[in-house]
Amino acid sequence: MVKYCNRECQIAHRPHHKKECKKRAAELHDEKLFKQPPPEEDCPICFQQLPTLNTGSTYYSCCGKVICSGCVYAPLYDNQGNKVDNKKCPFCRTVAPKTNEEAVEREKKRMEVNDPLATFNLGTGYRDGIDGFPQDYTKAYELFTQSGELGYPKAHCSIGALYNNGDGVQVDMKKAIYFYELGAIKGDAYARYNLGATEQNLGNMDRALKHYMIAARSGNSKSLKQVERLYSKGHARKEDYTKALRLYQAYLGEIKSHQRDKAASADEDYRYY
Repeated sequence: MVKYCNRECQIAHRPHHKKECKKRAAELHDEKLFKQPPPEEDCPICFQQLPTLNTGSTYYSCCGKVICSGCVYAPLYDNQGNKVDNKKCPFCRTVAPKTNEEAVEREKKRMEVNDPLATFNLGTGYRDGIDGFPQDYTKAYELFTQSGELGYPKAHCSIGALYNNGDGVQVDMKKAIYFYELGAIKGDAYARYNLGATEQNLGNMDRALKHYMIAARSGNSKSLKQVERLYSKGHARKEDYTKALRLYQAYLGEIKSHQRDKAASADEDYRYY
């Protein structure tokens, strides 16, 4: 915010306004951090907002599309009205992979064309040691970083969790918060919830409440419960909890559909809120 004539000028004058500059930098950071992020993208089939809950949608590596649980579960018919094989991608109609190895190969091909979600999924394979991958936190960190640079906010949240838990790296809460903030700013409700929990543990209830309110509007039910707990312990007002409840209900109004309800009632794996 300040321009200096030269190095000598900076040395002479910076101490006079260093505190003010630091305060203003913190204010600008918070303006960006606490801004309501954009909602999740829409399902490319029903054009309805995708749910935040992981089981509310499925990623298809054949075309790189994320399809809501309702459209994944919905029966398909041919021109004569007869049911057809539903073991294909609902969007591009590519036959589903027959083996786990084939599924992994598809995701690797998607990663080669800079698909952030495929890159992230491969990172979770290395992090958790699943889908035939050896557990390798270093490789997972590398893939999460690549995915985050490609614009996938959940990747930032996952890196934050690595630092939070000390998985493959030393526990470093400053770095964990840094990556949670990157994910939250880009719209990841789980990263936002983690920031709220971190601030709550530090005793910063006002900041925790702000994060929980934004996360509740983004569909994170745990944040709604945390606002209720803050209210019960006197750290939030009744009006805060009422507002959080309304925000979460507004989110439900945007994602609910009859077909998604049918899918959720048929299989717990299709639950979307």
